[in-house]
Amino acid sequence: MRVDRLTVTFNIIGWLAVLLLLLAMGCMLGFLLIRGLPTINLSLFFGDVSPKEAILGLRPVWDGIWPACVGTLHLVCLTVAIALFPGIGCGIYLAEYANERQKRWLGSAIDILAGIPSIVMGLFGFTLILFLRYTFLPHANTGMLLAAVCLALLILPSIVLTTREALNAIPEDLRLTCAALGFSRRQRLRHILLPAASRGILGGIMLAFGRAAEDTAVILLTGVVANAGLANGIFDKFQALPFTIYYTAAQYQTQEELQRGFGAALILLLLAGGLLLSAYAIERTYHRRWKKG
Repeated sequence: MRVDRLTVTFNIIGWLAVLLLLLAMGCMLGFLLIRGLPTINLSLFFGDVSPKEAILGLRPVWDGIWPACVGTLHLVCLTVAIALFPGIGCGIYLAEYANERQKRWLGSAIDILAGIPSIVMGLFGFTLILFLRYTFLPHANTGMLLAAVCLALLILPSIVLTTREALNAIPEDLRLTCAALGFSRRQRLRHILLPAASRGILGGIMLAFGRAAEDTAVILLTGVVANAGLANGIFDKFQALPFTIYYTAAQYQTQEELQRGFGAALILLLLAGGLLLSAYAIERTYHRRWKKG
């Protein structure tokens, strides 16, 4: 009887926590929609420049968030491209190839890396540029590549850990079946284990997308500026939505500028949600194809 009462009590507490979380998320989304939705129009993105000229890069946009949107997309794609293969590879190694000692030491290193605050990672990138400038590369400067490398180090642990846990969650019977069928370790990994763990691995990639899109502290010290226009390359300064929102909230002069900041925050939320939904759609498509195959 006492166990049943404890179970009911914990269930009630759990449901209350879920309702509180949903209420907080609803209030936040409602506030952003009320303040930001009226500002979402072509002027918010392109200012007084025509959309065609802005998209084609014929004229620079200084009064809209279009350069920040493009910079955020480029930064996220470059970050994930840098972190993706090392992260998945390290997760595979920890799950399938490492011995107990290697798992312990590498796991501890990944946990330490996961606990580093983003501002410390930004300071690392800034210090690295100063070191290069006064030693080997006198023309070294902050830019998109440096920001992407620092963000890649920041999101690397989530990809490693989710890959490792997704592979460890596969039943041991599946591995024994592969061994009974004569599969080599490489064949088992490529044809059975990775497709079976794809849902969890892509879940880690989804988290990496969201973390890379929303972080402000790292890019603040590694190359983002308020008005840079469209970046000409990965070594140039760039604009990004998180810093645009931060800069607007700190430096706004009128209520109209503040409202545009709320609009930019709503766009960032929609962008991150769109990236997550796209990754989820890709994962579902791949999972269905694997099942059919």
